[in-house]
Amino acid sequence: MSLEFLGRLHKELSITSSALYEVVLSISERVNRKTQIIRLHWQASGILQQIDEVTARVGRQVADHVSRPSLSQDQHDAALDTTVSQAVTRVQTLKQSLTQIDGHIRELKLEAIHEDSLKLQQDLTIRSAKIERLLITRHAAAVGQPLSAMPRSSSVHIASILRGPFLLAPSEGLIFRTDDIVILIGVESEVDRLVTWFTSKRTLNAATTKSA
Repeated sequence: MSLEFLGRLHKELSITSSALYEVVLSISERVNRKTQIIRLHWQASGILQQIDEVTARVGRQVADHVSRPSLSQDQHDAALDTTVSQAVTRVQTLKQSLTQIDGHIRELKLEAIHEDSLKLQQDLTIRSAKIERLLITRHAAAVGQPLSAMPRSSSVHIASILRGPFLLAPSEGLIFRTDDIVILIGVESEVDRLVTWFTSKRTLNAATTKSA
């Protein structure tokens, strides 16, 4: 067994072990992220329960103050003001904590989405494909046109359409509007060819005239 062969074998084993380590690390990070999200959801649930308890306690205290005939009106008002003020302060503090937890959850979910997006891009790149996010411009050829009018391509599909806060399912009768966000997925060259239909009417017309 030659030294050259042993060297190549050692190199291959090093690469394999390095790749395996990266896979294990990635899985560990994903599991840890999900665990953190679950823990934060439990904390948020606990805070919501505390807010409910504060609200219920205020209701009981108010009813108790009102039911005391021995107290004067001024004493009733002072007691109620103190009770409500303390409850409001407590609820505001709990809501601040809830907002912070919500922010942490969003950050963790964004990390997971980013990781999944990178993996999807890698999978598509290996297959000479891509996913493209397109904002329909004001003078684009697509504006006012139904989805059925989109130039045909057997390898490109519209994955989704975002319109304001809404996620629209692609349908033949859907009319494109300015500022719609279109998600295309397909073979890279075909996706690039369709980009102009959504972003630049002038470029598309020029290309059509030239081909004619």
